[in-house]
Amino acid sequence: MALAIKSAAAQVACVKAAPVAKANRMMVWRPDNNKMFETFSYLPPLSDDQIARQVDYIVNNGYTPCLEFSMPEDAYVSSGSSIRFGAVSANYFDNRYWTMWKLPMFGCSDPVQVLREIDNATKAFPNAYIRMSAFDANRQVQVASMLVHRPSSAKEWRPVNQRQVGDSHCILTISTCVFA
Repeated sequence: MALAIKSAAAQVACVKAAPVAKANRMMVWRPDNNKMFETFSYLPPLSDDQIARQVDYIVNNGYTPCLEFSMPEDAYVSSGSSIRFGAVSANYFDNRYWTMWKLPMFGCSDPVQVLREIDNATKAFPNAYIRMSAFDANRQVQVASMLVHRPSSAKEWRPVNQRQVGDSHCILTISTCVFA
């Protein structure tokens, strides 16, 4: 008797992978001064227009924006900035909580209000990292988080063009699977 239900693996059609670059052309990541935050921090810093588009997306989807800030010496996890109480602190995430800028913007329907608060926080704390997070009240989860201000004095970070050793680097692609 033939099984009528196909497995998920049988329903996946894989696209042929792009050719892999030669080993001498692969990027070597610099481990020094390459600290990152959220996903967007791996890209070049967001422009004001790009931040505005992210705010539009957050507000238009009904998410609650929230601003947080932290001074550079406390922004990253380190032995000096984390307190552990032994086994009782299981599942504790060091340095994930920064100081909140005012309260989360519950019910905010105007992206300009969020942009104004980003500007106010940046003026009040020009030497601090400022990030914007967004929360989905229905699912009770954080759905976005990104830096909206990096202090000009930040030395623990490299621009995109200085994150690899040498000039030769490439972007590798992996095979992409399409579900049928």
